[in-house]
Parts: sequence; structure tokens; C-alpha cells
Amino acid sequence: MSKDNNASADMTVPAAVKKWNWGAFILSWIWGLGNKTYIALLCLIPVVNLVMIFVLGAKGSQWAWKNKNWESAEQFTRTQGMWTAFGLGLLAGYAIALILIVVALVVTFNNVFM
Repeated sequence: MSKDNNASADMTVPAAVKKWNWGAFILSWIWGLGNKTYIALLCLIPVVNLVMIFVLGAKGSQWAWKNKNWESAEQFTRTQGMWTAFGLGLLAGYAIALILIVVALVVTFNNVFM
């Protein structure tokens, strides 16, 4: 049953959808574009972005559910899970790159000053 068939019915959000959205929190405006939740573009404004990522984490799932046609809550949950996995993978990649850069700098400066 798609939401199109229920368009005139109330737009209630299933309980499975009403939870924190890590994909929205981590990927903010990119997640917003992919989920037709364009309010996420406010994350491109300095200072506003610090508040907006928390708003997206808290309300993003509900907004994405209402803004896009989903076949079921299960499909929605799977899709949002992929956003979360991608965001966490990206964060892990950044963390590894940062560690490698710091190690390279320490080794380089250690050799220069010895």
C-alpha cells in the first residue's frame, strides 16, 4: 500500500518512523536533498547549521516520511539505515585520514628537529 493511495487520508507518521535519524544528523543538507526535505539546506548557513543538525536528527525522519512517497515503513527504515551507514562510513574515513595526517606530521617534524 503506497502513500499515494492514502493521500486524502490523514498523514500520520508510523511509530517506526518516529525516531532519531543519524543519516540526517551526519549528512544534513545532502540527506535533505535525497529525501526531499529542503529545510535541511539551512545547514549551509553558518551558526544556523549548529542548531539545524540537531533539528534534522530529531525531526528528519518524520519530514522525510511526509515529503517523499514510501512503499512501507520497512522500506523507509531500510533506506534511512543506508543513509546512516553511509554517514558513519564517511565519518570513519575522515577519522582515519585525520589520524594518518597527524602521524605523518609527527614523523616529519620529529625527523626535522632531531
